[in-house]
Amino acid sequence: MWGKWIGCTVPVAARGRFGSAQRAWAAIGDEEGLIGQVGGWDRETGEARILGLWSDSESYARFMRERHDEVAALSGRGGASYSAIETATGGTVLEMAGEAADLRRAFEGAGLLRVADCRVLPGRAERFLDAQRRVWGPGMAAAGGMRAGVVTRLAPDRYLVTTLWSDLTAHDRYRTAHFPALRARARPSDQLRSMTGHLIPLERDWCVVAAAHR
Repeated sequence: MWGKWIGCTVPVAARGRFGSAQRAWAAIGDEEGLIGQVGGWDRETGEARILGLWSDSESYARFMRERHDEVAALSGRGGASYSAIETATGGTVLEMAGEAADLRRAFEGAGLLRVADCRVLPGRAERFLDAQRRVWGPGMAAAGGMRAGVVTRLAPDRYLVTTLWSDLTAHDRYRTAHFPALRARARPSDQLRSMTGHLIPLERDWCVVAAAHR
């Protein structure tokens, strides 16, 4: 599986234009290999954040080569509504099960995206992944409302932990009732050099779900 993570700095006055442009990406719903794409406004920074997942790097590369520019032109590239953009891609190294039957269906019912952008200490990658596999994944699934998640490796020391939630209420309940005990068990300070969190209520107009599961 292959992931793409996009961050855009959008002036407040240009948010409407940017949001309208995102609707054009619904055209890629029939693209072979697409699992789904979601996005919204980061609650902390106000930036636009978009996550896309593909079945493999070859499908993503074909889309970028053959169709991306066409759809970008159709969207007007946000009407030049963003002042800066950052993208990162990488392969998925771990899937986390939740309430949805699979990742495509997880995209359909999600109302919130939670992202932990993690920089791992040298030599601690396996310990970090083991904590995701044995502590964080099962713990979030048991909290209720977590639909599915993946861990994507963006660089040798950079991992993106992305989870799709039914809504903000479910995630708040997890943060209050489950997160403290999970953090004590996982001991992230033993594994991480830094972690940046993103909490993104999803814009339904930006959601693209693979056509086979619409």
